[in-house]
Amino acid sequence: MIVALAGGRIDARGAQRRAFPQSCVSAVYERLEALFTREAPAALVSSAACGADLIALEVARTLSIRRRVVLPSEPAAFRASSVVDRPGNWGEILDRTMIEVSNAGDLVVRRDLPAGDEGHLAANRVILDEAIALASGHAPAVAAVVVWEGPRTGADATRSFAEEARHRRILVIEVPTVTPRKARSPR
Repeated sequence: MIVALAGGRIDARGAQRRAFPQSCVSAVYERLEALFTREAPAALVSSAACGADLIALEVARTLSIRRRVVLPSEPAAFRASSVVDRPGNWGEILDRTMIEVSNAGDLVVRRDLPAGDEGHLAANRVILDEAIALASGHAPAVAAVVVWEGPRTGADATRSFAEEARHRRILVIEVPTVTPRKARSPR
């Protein structure tokens, strides 16, 4: 199986909506590690934004899973707009990951994609394309992993990724970024 992955970025400092707080990084790492250990994918295909992407890439690195990274812009521009603008040591993780995947021939930089949100949506389609290509063209041999708190109103690249995967008849596996609250029992 090949895993195509997309998901949320770490919350910005002072974010009103708590979709992926820095405090949940360890829990998401553990969830992805359990998933990757259970499913034993041959490769992971994702982008490299702070949060879900870089956590998954670190898990894959630890488990010796091949990593293919798709960027919608040059690495320096991507680093500035999607990695170091949030709290955490994401820049260091990205820099090491870029060296490793580039040396392995698995860095895909798409200079032809539009800028901004449209570029990220297009990159998500490229992630799915790359995963299918690695699976020798067989979509059923691909699983789309979506790391998020659930869909949000308005533009949502992660929701679009999941919808595109379902449209291609690819299994979608959801991994939560936040721990669901337990229901309180009445006293």
